Amino acid sequence: MLQRSKDESALSIEGLSFSYGKKPALRDFNLTIAPGETVILLGPNGAGKTTLFSLICGLFAHRVGTIRIGGVDAADHRSQALAGLGVVFQAQALDLDLTVAQNLAYFCALRGIDRSTAGIRIEHELTRLDMADRVNEKVRSLNGGHRRRVEIARAKLSNPKLLLLDEPTVGLDISTRSALISHLHERPDGNALATLWATHLIDEVMPDDRVLVLHRGELAADGTPAELMQRTGKQDLAQAFNALTSSGQAPVRALAQ
Repeated sequence: MLQRSKDESALSIEGLSFSYGKKPALRDFNLTIAPGETVILLGPNGAGKTTLFSLICGLFAHRVGTIRIGGVDAADHRSQALAGLGVVFQAQALDLDLTVAQNLAYFCALRGIDRSTAGIRIEHELTRLDMADRVNEKVRSLNGGHRRRVEIARAKLSNPKLLLLDEPTVGLDISTRSALISHLHERPDGNALATLWATHLIDEVMPDDRVLVLHRGELAADGTPAELMQRTGKQDLAQAFNALTSSGQAPVRALAQ
């Protein structure tokens, strides 16, 4: 029987550890994301970002620690937990020979969303992304930025509690990146969708964002850009990030003391 935790968070991770053979990738990782909260995950290559996302998405099974999405334990009730998740992977995953509408309708059908509801949601999301006029175009004819917008629309169609974004602006031109960054930071009134956004691009971080710095499988920092700069004594977030991911830095447990 499905039992939801009394925890109202969009995502709750406690004591999560994972290794590839004898090589640890995550060590005692803890994270709570509230509804409507935007959290930016920064980390150098090999920090554990991909492993963390793979565990949250259920691509890897976790044996140490717990993951709850919308209060549902992902180990005990995998399907129900993943139903509360919307994902935009770094690698694009649309059928190029289907239209925008067909791609989105197919996704809705797989999620058990009836046609009437699907039509309303598709129109709403495409309108928000300025893509409504391209609904009948084949994805193959779209540029990279427009394809990414379709994927973001698709991720939101099931009304998820948590949106995972894995380097969503990689490969996009400057103007397209800027527009997408602004859109992803928008929070309409009453929108409780939480976002966990992995990136290595500092300019995607807004002043009010909560920033996690992941380094060698451990949480090196958790706070706003201003808090991270104050903690490290640096003048900008890029310098703070470099300081936090240099050798010899203590994990967040020690930094917070």
